[in-house]
Amino acid sequence: MVLSKRERIILIVTLACVGLLVVSKFVVDPIQARLEEMEAERSRLHEELEEARFLLANQGAMQRKWKALVSDGLRNDAEAESKVLTALREWSNAAGLAVSSIKPDRIASDKGLQEMIFTVAGKGTLESVSRFLWQIETAALPVKVRDIQLGTGSESEGTMSLQLHLSALYLGTQEKSSDAQRTEVSYEYDI
Repeated sequence: MVLSKRERIILIVTLACVGLLVVSKFVVDPIQARLEEMEAERSRLHEELEEARFLLANQGAMQRKWKALVSDGLRNDAEAESKVLTALREWSNAAGLAVSSIKPDRIASDKGLQEMIFTVAGKGTLESVSRFLWQIETAALPVKVRDIQLGTGSESEGTMSLQLHLSALYLGTQEKSSDAQRTEVSYEYDI
């Protein structure tokens, strides 16, 4: 079969278009996708590098701060309970919140940092409750509010009830006996 000059040009252009389509689909597109992946990875690695540089630059300050926190922090369960109870009483007095009970509960753990939960119940105005919570959130002690329940008190007095679970972290000492790990002390303090 003999093709005319016009048919040969159409065939060549068609084959060239199909060839370009195949090259684009199987060569150019995968390369472009891979370049985009590499660019995203480069950006992520650059951010990690900047963060690492920041941490290395601040390493000395952070170590001093960590040592200060550990030295001023709570070393054992008795110290943790004592300091947090004292702080809770001070915060409630300063805020004008009438705390009715504080109950510490130890949580047994085999890790280095231990946790103690304090259940605090009290009544006061919205302002006293907010001041009390602000003092907890800005405290130097390693404590945080785990959960909180607010209820309405008497509307004529403008009071509300507060119950919160406060978590305190302290450096635990590993106990040698398994009986000592199973005992959980719970005291109820009435104020």
